[in-house]
Amino acid sequence: MTPDPDPPARSSAPSGRRATVPLTKEPEEPREPTESGPPEHDVPLPPDLVADQHDRRHRTHRPWSTRRLPAALVASVILVAAAAALFDVVAVRAGRPAAAWRRHLADELATRPVDDVWVLTGAAVAAALGIWLIALALTPGLRHWLPLRSPATGLRASLDRDGAADLLRDAAMRVPGVSTARVRVRRHRVKARADVRFRDPQQVKDDLTAVLDEERDRLALARPPRIVVRVRRRTD
Repeated sequence: MTPDPDPPARSSAPSGRRATVPLTKEPEEPREPTESGPPEHDVPLPPDLVADQHDRRHRTHRPWSTRRLPAALVASVILVAAAAALFDVVAVRAGRPAAAWRRHLADELATRPVDDVWVLTGAAVAAALGIWLIALALTPGLRHWLPLRSPATGLRASLDRDGAADLLRDAAMRVPGVSTARVRVRRHRVKARADVRFRDPQQVKDDLTAVLDEERDRLALARPPRIVVRVRRRTD
């Protein structure tokens, strides 16, 4: 028996067949010249710029109130008045005399002048109610809730002002030198008052402002309010 022939040794030099394979990239179609600058996929955007672009795409608005109580009051008044008028009209059509309240109301409206005190009072009340209803229809309400940044278009979330104030106050109490802290959260401003037992009040104020700014950013509010910090030294 003769031994099997050894397999051909692999050479580091490419063969003639492999040399015929094109290794160059196919030419791309010419593109229009663009503005000079690094591509977006090569250089990552800073987090604040990404958040700004995200806010422009998904603008979160304050949730609208359902206005159940005003709607129920207006609907009840209209329902009672319409039912009473309809019942009296049906009674008149059935051959009965009109109700005394409707005859009295018709006589008063026909005899009283336009500049009468009661007419002006009724007109003012009706105008005030109309303005109130228009304001309710055009304003969202729910001023006690702060909208949060939304990761999607159809997703909305809100944070209660008292809850935001509690989180900010807990963060303020972790600052060295602060003995007591009071925080009030408004739509456009956060007021923080702190009592300082030790350390320089200015240093405590700077640290407190930085901590509150960081905690406010963690809340992910759609419209972050401005931080206003006031400190005072307590010696008692």
